[in-house]
Amino acid sequence: MSAVHVLNGPNLNLLGRREPAIYGTASLDDIRATLEKRCAERGVSLVFRQSNHEGDLVDWIHEAGSAGAPVILNAGALTHTSIALYDAIKGAEAVVIEVHLSNVHARESFRSHSYISPAARGVISGFGPLSYILALDAVFENELRKS
Repeated sequence: MSAVHVLNGPNLNLLGRREPAIYGTASLDDIRATLEKRCAERGVSLVFRQSNHEGDLVDWIHEAGSAGAPVILNAGALTHTSIALYDAIKGAEAVVIEVHLSNVHARESFRSHSYISPAARGVISGFGPLSYILALDAVFENELRKS
């Protein structure tokens, strides 16, 4: 594994100031810095991106899938609405771990449904920024099992 792609959807650029009681005070840059350090320790590159546009996420999933790179995906609200992301994951044969900062099942009922989960290798939610670290650890552990 040469790279891990961490893809973030709409409004995640507002982390640290958007509803801190739900999402915490860590910014997306804080999360990126933590993941960069952990990847560097393993000699793995980190591709870390955020977009408020669904098509960007689709393109980035295609890119990662074509490269055979694992994806940690926090699609934000697109989790609950985007068949296009599901199709991108399936079509690109991307290995995806779906992450959420909050426990989506303890929130509004519409957040309990994910179009991504059926296509994902696994789902981690409810642990704040630790959700990303747990997903990265799962990527590394899964890679070790392939060796």
